[in-house]
Amino acid sequence: MKEFFRRRKTSFTTGEQPEGSPVPDDMWVKCAACRDLVYKKELNDNLKVCPKCGHHMRMSAQEWLDLLDADSFSETDAHLRPTDPLGFVSLDESYADKLVKSQQRTGMPDAVISGMGMIGGQRLALAVGDFAFMGASMGSVYGEKMSRAAERAADLGIPFLTINTSGGARQQEGVIALMQMAKVTMALTRLAEVGQPHIALLVDPCYGGVTASYPSVADVIIAEPGANIGFAGKRLIEQIMRQKLPAGFQTAEFMLEHGMVDMVVERNQLRATLGRLLRLYAGRREPVAQFMVSSEIYVNGRT
Repeated sequence: MKEFFRRRKTSFTTGEQPEGSPVPDDMWVKCAACRDLVYKKELNDNLKVCPKCGHHMRMSAQEWLDLLDADSFSETDAHLRPTDPLGFVSLDESYADKLVKSQQRTGMPDAVISGMGMIGGQRLALAVGDFAFMGASMGSVYGEKMSRAAERAADLGIPFLTINTSGGARQQEGVIALMQMAKVTMALTRLAEVGQPHIALLVDPCYGGVTASYPSVADVIIAEPGANIGFAGKRLIEQIMRQKLPAGFQTAEFMLEHGMVDMVVERNQLRATLGRLLRLYAGRREPVAQFMVSSEIYVNGRT
């Protein structure tokens, strides 16, 4: 105890691992819900669901692709890249610089990966958002990839799965970002015309223009347990209404109770659930006569 009150560090260390230590720094992960430490390998083996409290942690777009049958994914429209149509500059950095940093950090050109794949032997088109890329905000490339994927699904007469997490429209692109809400929603009407479903999976968090547009009109809306879903945040709504909102407001369970989603499914049951839904639509092949790429919308700095 005498050493504890001395200013000289005679018996305490910083806790840093010595150089060359066999113990990695990221071996343990703290759960944001129960605050317990979880062994990282155990967490990954459990699909990033806390084994102690059941909290569903965020996954990257690449991790979500593991829902598909092994080696069945084929990416489409990977060449599309966002540009800076407004020359947007904030107080600390430009939009162009922010795009570069997000691309380097995630290894993705934009916030969405789209492509073709299979679940349980059933073919489908899919588009997956990644919150790590600027909050999976919806910009021109995001909307274009979604629209093309929906139109490709309609042409082939197969279901379309979207995995959605977002903070809303990408404000750095202004009205170009806002118009993607209507653009993607209209592209999905062609899918309905050939009798194929849009299945929307909402994962935490899913807010803003994304929630307010195409996922909310999907044929089947699935949410993960505890996912926060809404348009504006709870705090903002309380400030505007000047009253407290009910407990659990905007959670997946609250949305299910009030008819905003069709089911809440645990992550380890998603693949089986999606497989059953896809089998319901198997054999309904009514492709349209001609595949049309989405209308000439501003992408990559051109019209």
